[in-house]
Amino acid sequence: MTETPAPIDVVLFDLGGVLIDWNPRHLYRSVFASEAQMEHFLTVVCPPSWNHSLDEGGSFRDAVAARQRLFPDYAGPIALWHEQWERMLGGAIEPTVELLTRLRADGRRLVALTNWSAETFPIARARYEFLGWFEDIVVSGEVRLAKPDPRIFELTRTRTGLDPRTTLFIDDSAANIDAADGLGYHTHRFRSADLLEQDLAARGLLR
Repeated sequence: MTETPAPIDVVLFDLGGVLIDWNPRHLYRSVFASEAQMEHFLTVVCPPSWNHSLDEGGSFRDAVAARQRLFPDYAGPIALWHEQWERMLGGAIEPTVELLTRLRADGRRLVALTNWSAETFPIARARYEFLGWFEDIVVSGEVRLAKPDPRIFELTRTRTGLDPRTTLFIDDSAANIDAADGLGYHTHRFRSADLLEQDLAARGLLR
């Protein structure tokens, strides 16, 4: 006899790109004269891999200084990554926040797992009221581990008591989804709130 899968009882959200519009282009479009110059800066000078080191708990001051030594011609724009980081924050992604609101109203367990610097996450906590709706938020910079490292998923599991077999993980990163898949989570790769709503409804998580 085939065992009936246990129902999903936890929804585990990523934040940036799913609930919060974080994008360095919000800042750097006003810094560079053209999109091409900005994209060069964000691809070569301050690429995602460099920002990932901040998400893993690296110091902004040390990381900025090291990058300025490597790219002295860009010392000013690199400094802005720290000095004006708040300008990289756009608004909440409201259609997804509405889904979060509905899940909360139905009494679903809500947990967040985010790649975010410990130095800047307090800015987000103060700005977005809905972050207070999560029973726990595991912040990569605080625990000095970052997705897709399986160890941060294990830390989240032990810290919150969730069971991957009954947890839906939502993230916009393919690498993070692949990591969660390998650990036995139910997953949804976020592309739009409409598609997420359809998936949540199909799983019986939305009324």
